[in-house]
Amino acid sequence: MSDLAQAKLLSVPRMRRGALLPYLLTLPALLVCIGILVPFFVAVGYSMQRYNLAFPMGRSFIWFGNYIGLLTDPEFWRTVEVSLVYTVATVGIELLFGLGIALLLRDRNHLNNMISVALLLPLMTAPAIASLMWKLMTNPNFGVFSWALAQIGWPGFRWASDPHTAMLTVVLVDIWVYTPFIMILLLAGLRSLPQAPFEVARLDGVPAHFVFFRITLPMLFPYIITAALFRLLDSIQQFDIIYAMTQGGPGNSLLVFQVGAYLDFFQNTNVGRSAAELMILWAITYALSNLFVKQWYKLREKTHGAA
Repeated sequence: MSDLAQAKLLSVPRMRRGALLPYLLTLPALLVCIGILVPFFVAVGYSMQRYNLAFPMGRSFIWFGNYIGLLTDPEFWRTVEVSLVYTVATVGIELLFGLGIALLLRDRNHLNNMISVALLLPLMTAPAIASLMWKLMTNPNFGVFSWALAQIGWPGFRWASDPHTAMLTVVLVDIWVYTPFIMILLLAGLRSLPQAPFEVARLDGVPAHFVFFRITLPMLFPYIITAALFRLLDSIQQFDIIYAMTQGGPGNSLLVFQVGAYLDFFQNTNVGRSAAELMILWAITYALSNLFVKQWYKLREKTHGAA
């Protein structure tokens, strides 16, 4: 056999391996996709059934009956209201605080770098553990925060045990845990902005507020949208902070989507209603994420067009 024939025979396995390589590279993504889609479609199936673990023999398809029951239930609309209030309050305040801290730490020096690392410590704490810490600190009987309020003439503040102040308490915990996430994203954005416009404004003596609102903020807006999207998707699905602090109470004052679905499943054993709640939460999350992503693309196109 000639050398040319041998080379052709050896090249055949290589060609086959080259043809299989793209499929092998996409296999992990395919497995992840299957791992996501299978539970999702199972949940869709459960949401269309009358399925209560206490009465397994009465399981049957009712199609959109669970959704109709939820949409005509005042308690469900109370859950929507609480979830949206919690989301808007936490994301809005965290964006303001995160942007303010990022502006203070914008200059690169050893002190700012050490402070930024120290401010990341709450983010390294599991939200459930942080909630338990805050639950102890806000205990009306022996909590350090309750003691501090009593020293300034405000004794008996009930924090999470009062329906009127429970939302404030869990929002404070969320702000403490997740503001560093916003801060580090916006700080990275600030430090990556081109310096030429700021140097020109400094030479021309442009006022600081004009530089912030007309130069810094528009250039930083894509980073703000990104940070808001991540926090929005996480906040509207919040479970661990609220459940660890109050289990959705007092009463139903903090009954957000995830806590309501959890209680419907494990406490009321109503699998169909729980799955329907989670499907509605998915629809809301999908709509909000699409809105933010489209806005982000518009900003990027506008920025590239200006460039």
